[in-house]
Amino acid sequence: MSGPTIRVLSLLELLQSHERLSGSEIAARLGVDKRTVRRYIRVLEDLGIPVTTEQGRDGGYMLVAGFKLPPMMFTNDETLALSLGLLAAKNLQLPDTDTAISSIQAKLERVMPAKLKSRTRAIADNIKVIIPAAEAETSGQHLAPLLEAIERQCSVIIQYAAYQQPVVARQVDPYGLLFRLGRWYLCGYCHLRRELRTFRLDRLQHIELHPHPFQRPAGFDSAEHFNRSLFEMPGNLEVQIVFHTDKQTAARVIGLTASMLQPHADGLLLNSRTDSCLHLAQWLSQLPFDFSILEPLELKQALKQQAGRLMAIAQQ
Repeated sequence: MSGPTIRVLSLLELLQSHERLSGSEIAARLGVDKRTVRRYIRVLEDLGIPVTTEQGRDGGYMLVAGFKLPPMMFTNDETLALSLGLLAAKNLQLPDTDTAISSIQAKLERVMPAKLKSRTRAIADNIKVIIPAAEAETSGQHLAPLLEAIERQCSVIIQYAAYQQPVVARQVDPYGLLFRLGRWYLCGYCHLRRELRTFRLDRLQHIELHPHPFQRPAGFDSAEHFNRSLFEMPGNLEVQIVFHTDKQTAARVIGLTASMLQPHADGLLLNSRTDSCLHLAQWLSQLPFDFSILEPLELKQALKQQAGRLMAIAQQ
């Protein structure tokens, strides 16, 4: 994942680790053109970092002799947070990030005192973080252009195939990304539907940046929007289910979906909609607590079908 900000930081790292680099060398390493390199150099100069520029056909760049960034200092809590963050990032199993994560770990260890370096290695060797891996490798490939679009606040044109629907081209203003239960989601304004929508990245077949600018709503929260959109999920059938449990147990079992539940005399009430009673019945059959289906009748029939299938398997 490499946006303009990351590339500027990468340029600074290159200048610190090399005596001199030509514009062509920097452009090749960062994957940009020489004009963009000159723009990044100006960004560093605006930040107060002294860069010497050699004029000529292929001018070179170097940091002023003796210049060093002050060393980064971390507390024990900061070391723990950084190390756990890298472990979590590694477990996302995004394409082409293993090398980047290893590079980050090496850079951090270079500026850490021996005690914190030992703590970092102990965390990496002895703590395991298990999170659901992304279900489709293509999801991770879409993150870089989407992050760039979010940073630049420009639209994207996507080719998107909704569930059991043909591929449709859409213009979307990307507001944020969300990773939940092994899937990546894009939240943003869909110009086709003229409303906020959530898109699964594994159903996104193509993406390209669009010059149309947009202004992200202040304080937009992807997780909050996703949670709220569950109430407004499109579907043909209204669903009402009473879960015979308490809010704490429901939250532990079904996560964010628990925020949709309302108090009920017999437990917690779910009001929603569905296009697939079979899929909903399969999900309900995994719950560890009892429930009552108030409506629709089709969901009760789908649950009976699921129960019959499980009974047949158990009797084999």
